[in-house]
Amino acid sequence: MKEDFLHFIWKHQLLNVSKLVTSEGENISLISPGEHNENTGPDFFNAQLIIDNQRWAGNVEIHINSSDWYVHGHEKDTNYDNVILHVVWEYDVEIYTKENLPIPTLELKNNIDKGILENYFTLFSSNKKWINCENEIGTVDRFIVDNWLERLFVERLEQKSEVIQKMLDFSKNDWESVLIQMLSKNFGLKVNGASFLDLINSIDFSVIRKEKQSLESIEALFFGQAGLLNESIQDTYGQRLLKEYNYLSKKYKLSPNLGTRIQFFRLRPNNFPTIRLAQLAALLNKHQNLFSKIMATKKLSDFYKLFDISISEYWKTHYSFTSVSKKSNKKLSKSFVDLLVLNTIIPLKFMYFKQRNSLNEEDLFETLRAINPEKNAIIGKFNDLKTPCNNALESQALLQLKNEYCIKNKCMFCAIGNNLLRYSS
Repeated sequence: MKEDFLHFIWKHQLLNVSKLVTSEGENISLISPGEHNENTGPDFFNAQLIIDNQRWAGNVEIHINSSDWYVHGHEKDTNYDNVILHVVWEYDVEIYTKENLPIPTLELKNNIDKGILENYFTLFSSNKKWINCENEIGTVDRFIVDNWLERLFVERLEQKSEVIQKMLDFSKNDWESVLIQMLSKNFGLKVNGASFLDLINSIDFSVIRKEKQSLESIEALFFGQAGLLNESIQDTYGQRLLKEYNYLSKKYKLSPNLGTRIQFFRLRPNNFPTIRLAQLAALLNKHQNLFSKIMATKKLSDFYKLFDISISEYWKTHYSFTSVSKKSNKKLSKSFVDLLVLNTIIPLKFMYFKQRNSLNEEDLFETLRAINPEKNAIIGKFNDLKTPCNNALESQALLQLKNEYCIKNKCMFCAIGNNLLRYSS
């Protein structure tokens, strides 16, 4: 038995409210359970109840055993002076305030529906399971699951907003700068994401804003700062970029960002950092007001058009500065644009429009429902448990569910867990 289950029972009044009595035999009428407090202090604030015809308003504290009151030292803590009821699983000792006044105690173990108790012990059985409800989740009404997944996805966006806010604070609310930082990280993918972000942050955004009007200049800036240009390059175009970078580095007092090395190892040629940097440079060169265009775009098909870019002629026949390859336009694939929409655009749009009180969550949901779900071990396991994942919104939400609720055993805070606890299958 855990306290959070008792909190759940009290909060939702899942007990026999018509037959509640204190440990002293006094009748209790529950008017309001109060407001759940997840911080320090009593567990519920501003509860209202009647004990033996006397109306009380105050706080409620919940424990497994009544003796836990003393274990936690509440009799010495003034924050608990206004506790009007002590709710416990088992009453094992009478408790008093620091003024030595008895506090009414309600024992729950004989006041909770047996079905709910059985559901609780089934959900939290000691058997090792991937998630607590793996045997029952497939039985939950899909309407409940779908609504919970939407809430989980918004919760995931809220978490990402904290990171975005820090970037905004640092850039003095320059949304375009934050967009480029986030795009850069995602262009680098997992292998080079941190390095690409370091690269962008090593250049004042005002410099990028000026130089992106010339594709060759912005390429020189990116490749030079990445440490990919040096005197050993024999290639004519590479030498031109090096010359341009030497000029720009003196002009803006820059030096190559060599703190984190750019990696080529185990990457397919189309994901080489040279190609991704060339594509990022082409994107910035093509759109002078990229942030505004992204905020105005809603349909996934229009995002594909927005990110339909053409890299410089040199990179169409090269993957590096050392050898020539068969000509290829090396456009951004739809699956890559999907990742950019999912990891950069949707979080930015969510925060931008929320700050302006003009957020339409359904617009974001519609875009995400058009994107295929991610394929990974977690999503695969949910599919096995008869919780099919049909799109990116659902896959992102299921990742949030697994990482923030299932792993942490927060079933009482989960709509699926709530449903399984309340109702018999």
